[in-house]
Amino acid sequence: MSVKDQPRIESMRIPGRDAAATAARHGAVMTTTAGKLTAVLRIATGFVFLWAFLDKIFGFGYATSAERAWINGGSPTRGFLSGVDVGPFDATLRSWAGSAWADWLFMAGLAGIGVVVTLGIGLRLSALAGTVMMLLMWAAEWPLDRVTASGEPSMSTNPVVDYHIVYALVLIVLAAVYAGNTWGLGRRWAHLPLVNRNRWLL
Repeated sequence: MSVKDQPRIESMRIPGRDAAATAARHGAVMTTTAGKLTAVLRIATGFVFLWAFLDKIFGFGYATSAERAWINGGSPTRGFLSGVDVGPFDATLRSWAGSAWADWLFMAGLAGIGVVVTLGIGLRLSALAGTVMMLLMWAAEWPLDRVTASGEPSMSTNPVVDYHIVYALVLIVLAAVYAGNTWGLGRRWAHLPLVNRNRWLL
């Protein structure tokens, strides 16, 4: 095969395979398919936070009953934090249960993370805020303990990596790979003058 025949042979390649081969040759971080799959992961993760926010406000009857909904006078943090009985921070976390500041911070975190992750903007900030929130919730469940303060089994399924850690890692990865650029507003967000001047807002 001569060199002059190469362009003709290149043009005969199957488009999908050609794109993957080109990406591999040039060391691309993600293929088009990977970008789309990451976008699906981003939207699904955003919906997890949005659903938790909406359920705690309106009480759809899943994790939160209607009578315990925030709009009906319920507390988004009382049910979870008042039952903390493991780990070295159990007393402190129980004292936060039902506090207005804890309720507002928790709900603002759920709403903010849910909206920006779903839209694909501010993923670095959402990764930071989400990681802090997940680590606090991890500390509240303290999976390192096998038994509770009352001696009952804690039902911990993994002493280190539980779903809170996985969610935090997902948020970090979404920010690292610019997951908002596919099926999101990430590119438009990145070109805003404010974001151009402050890249930490990406």
